[in-house]
Amino acid sequence: MAVPRRAAAPSPAEAESIRYAEEVSVAATRAAATAARTRAEWEAAQRDVDAAWEAFEAADQAARRATRAAAYPLMSRRRKPGENAVRQRYLHHAATAACRNREISIAQLNDVLAHRGWNPRLHPVVQEFHLRHAIRAHRLAEYRAAQDHERALWETAEKAADALRSLRAEATIALARAATRPQPADEHWFADQWSTGEVPATA
Repeated sequence: MAVPRRAAAPSPAEAESIRYAEEVSVAATRAAATAARTRAEWEAAQRDVDAAWEAFEAADQAARRATRAAAYPLMSRRRKPGENAVRQRYLHHAATAACRNREISIAQLNDVLAHRGWNPRLHPVVQEFHLRHAIRAHRLAEYRAAQDHERALWETAEKAADALRSLRAEATIALARAATRPQPADEHWFADQWSTGEVPATA
């Protein structure tokens, strides 16, 4: 039996088709990793939104309790010497602790310490009322920021998913075109030498 000739090398057009199919496949693999990463980031942002809402609800309930407590009138009496200083220290200490616990922002704490919109001579019950409402405002701002962040990550994840779908479709078409190139006669001869039951185990 004559030894078959070596299969002819693919034409430049066929080689280009194969190379393009490989490049698109690699791009699709990278796009899949990007899509998975952006989706994971979006899912984490969703959890952050839920946590921010729970924190806001807790702050809102605390503010409501402080509002009910402040509804009762306080007895008017002459203050003792140094009482205003004590009230001021209470306000500064409570606000600093709230900032340390991330219940209010640094900007809010600076307003308290500088007495911008805050009267340090008020009764601690009234100070607590204002502080709880400041915490509520901060938690609401955090929730809205978390919503905006989650929405931006969702849009990014959607774009990554669209890019992945497009690349996978393009890769499928490119691979199909590369696989349908005409098979040389020698390749047909080699394939005919193997029956169905004689295919090597490594095939």
